[in-house]
Amino acid sequence: MSTSVLEGWVKSSFTSANITRDTYRKGSGPVVIVVHEIPGITPAVERFANDVVNAGFTVVMPALVGTPGQVVTGKYIASSMLKICIAKEFTTLAMKQTSPIIAWLRALARALHTEVGGKGVGAVGMCFSGGFALGMMVDDIMVAPVLSQPSLPFSLGKERGADLNLSPDDIAVVAQRAADGCQVLGLRFDQDKLVGDRFTSLRTLLGDAFIAIELPSKDPKDHSVLTEQRDEESVQRVLSFFAEKLK
Repeated sequence: MSTSVLEGWVKSSFTSANITRDTYRKGSGPVVIVVHEIPGITPAVERFANDVVNAGFTVVMPALVGTPGQVVTGKYIASSMLKICIAKEFTTLAMKQTSPIIAWLRALARALHTEVGGKGVGAVGMCFSGGFALGMMVDDIMVAPVLSQPSLPFSLGKERGADLNLSPDDIAVVAQRAADGCQVLGLRFDQDKLVGDRFTSLRTLLGDAFIAIELPSKDPKDHSVLTEQRDEESVQRVLSFFAEKLK
């Protein structure tokens, strides 16, 4: 392990199923995995993750794409988007498939839970990673899944915009876990075209277990609920959800 470019965060790496990614860790208490959006672990993502740390959690941020700490620019977004579109770890267009990176995230969650213990693990994804916590629900230890503006597969067409980036087998397990009482928190701006019709799909799949926070869009570009267009009340709601489920 080594000290990272992110102040106070400890850099390491994790390997599972032939996938290796750097990770950044900070804090103490129950485990929460914060999965960044496009283009990477930006200052706004780090700010949110620090809020989770300060609320009393061990936070681990995987670096799936981009340069940790780099600020958002149009060129940086385009570069990261290209890398995600060609990487085999992410299912960006195909429907009814679970992105391979989710198996890696599940393994990371299991390893951290074995080390830290507690009632379970929480996770939050954003944008392209927004639905990853849903796939992580296949494991019983995922007890606090948060989906912020889930955007995979990319919403090219109505059918794809309603897809949840999960295989039929994983869909069945997630539905059963919801029926057994595992709640899912979802957040989005109501005019966000990148989210498509996924909140309707989530309501159908999860029923009363789905807690939806839908904010009025003030600008056509409103997308990142917890980071770039940060909504303070939503951030606090996520922290309360983690506290309720994990402490």
